[in-house]
Amino acid sequence: MEFNHKSVLFDETIDALAIKPDGVVVDCTGGGGGHSAAALARLGENGRLIVIDRDPDAIKVLNERFGSDSRVTVVHDNFFNISSILVALGISGADSIMADLGVSSYQLDEAERGFSFHHDAPLDMRMSKTGRSAKDLVNELSAGELKRILYDYGEEKFAPRIVSAIIREREKAPVETTFQLADIIREAYPAAARRDGHPARKTFQALRIEVNGELSNLGQAVKDMFASLNKGGRLAIISFHSLEDKIVKNSFAGFTGGCTCPPEFPVCVCGKTPQGKICFKPKTATSRELEENSRSRSAKLRAIEKL
Repeated sequence: MEFNHKSVLFDETIDALAIKPDGVVVDCTGGGGGHSAAALARLGENGRLIVIDRDPDAIKVLNERFGSDSRVTVVHDNFFNISSILVALGISGADSIMADLGVSSYQLDEAERGFSFHHDAPLDMRMSKTGRSAKDLVNELSAGELKRILYDYGEEKFAPRIVSAIIREREKAPVETTFQLADIIREAYPAAARRDGHPARKTFQALRIEVNGELSNLGQAVKDMFASLNKGGRLAIISFHSLEDKIVKNSFAGFTGGCTCPPEFPVCVCGKTPQGKICFKPKTATSRELEENSRSRSAKLRAIEKL
């Protein structure tokens, strides 16, 4: 099995981690192991790398790639559980933690996974291959629930038109494939709006986020990742849309905030001090990377260091 993934902001992410040769590095979204391999190259013989992924296909590839290296531990789990994962491994703290919140190139390009509207496949979208699929949501949720998902996770202003069309079609027969859904969305979209990218993009994004619970506990996961850092440790996160980035940005802001006493207080009584410092302004793909990898266009890298 080949699990290809062209990592975006690759060098910038690895550099942001400030990897110590004898440090503990955690790759929360192992994928095909690109970031992990680069991190491992910077670790010495006493360093340790923990690679986490929820996708069983990725786990198989990661074990094949790193299984013979005693410094590496591959964990089949959701990185939202990072605290319990590290406890189970007897690790009290990490020096570098990274997370790439995007869908991997493999998941998008492997038609049978049902993530992309460019390939005809069963309407699935499950990263873990378990739980409710996109097909289940499209055929079973109420109109109100579907509209909420499209509004909240896709920021889709034509949600009512799309959902009405889905309801009409599923009353005739279940919506079972990506092309079926994409065609329903295309027909529901106003003709003038079809010129602004593929009409199905926002709906597919919204369904994928809901299926995989990508945003439901992301804020807590970022807090847990930061809490898992040793003093001086670095956390680097790549986000791919505004909803993810807002959660990461606000979480980082919370870590860097200090005294919250009213300005009229002569001295601080709350005792709050910054827990971290922002490493740099958010980084985005260079023009060269945009030319080489169109999927990098919305990527944004943020990094923070624990004080």
